[in-house]
Amino acid sequence: MTVRGRFITFEGTEGVGKSTQITNAAETLKELGIDCIVTREPGGTPMAEAIREVLLAPRDEPVNDLTELLLMFAARAQHLHTLILPALEKGRWVLCDRFTDATFAYQGGGRGVPIERIALLETLVQGEIRPDHVVLLDAPVETGMMRARHRGQLDRFEQEAISFFQRIRDTYLARAGAEPSRYNIVEAAGSIEQVSTHVRELMCKFGSDLL
Repeated sequence: MTVRGRFITFEGTEGVGKSTQITNAAETLKELGIDCIVTREPGGTPMAEAIREVLLAPRDEPVNDLTELLLMFAARAQHLHTLILPALEKGRWVLCDRFTDATFAYQGGGRGVPIERIALLETLVQGEIRPDHVVLLDAPVETGMMRARHRGQLDRFEQEAISFFQRIRDTYLARAGAEPSRYNIVEAAGSIEQVSTHVRELMCKFGSDLL
C-alpha cells in the first residue's frame, strides 16, 4: 500500500524569497531520499498557467474582486485535481509556491473579500484537502517590496500600495497564530544563508517524522 505523500506550501508577501527557498527545500528532501515535485499557484498545469497569465497581467480594465477570486479557485481546481492529488496518491511530496492561504491573505486581507466566501470555495474545490505543513516566509513589507522592485517589471498585484501588502502580511500572521502546529514562521529578512538553514532544518524535521 502506497503511503500518501506530504503536501507542503510556501507562503509570504512579495520579495520574501519563496522561489529560492522552495528550491532549497526540494534539494534537501531529495538528499533525504524523499521523492518530491515543485509547483506553484496560480499555475502548475498548462490550463492553470494560462489563468495565471490572465490574473497577473496589468490591464486598464478594472478587475472585479469576485472575478479575481473565482479565477484563483478555477486555477486551483485544475491544479489540485490534475497534478497535486495524483502526486500525493503516488506517495510523492508536493512543494507548492502558494496555495489557499494566499487567497485568504490576498483576496481576503488585501481586497477585503469576506472570509466566509473564500471558505465556501475552499470547501467546494478542495473538500478536506489542506496542506500538511505551511512554511510562512515573513519579512517587513518594505523589505519585501524593495526586493521585488529589483526583480524587474511589476505584475498587477505587485503594483498595489504598501497598505495592501501590510494587510496581507497581517492576515498571514493571524492565520499562523491561530494554528501554530501546522504553520512554521521563518524570519525572511535576514541573509539567504540564514533563511536557507532554517528551511533545511524544517525539511529535516518533516522527513524525520516519517521514521
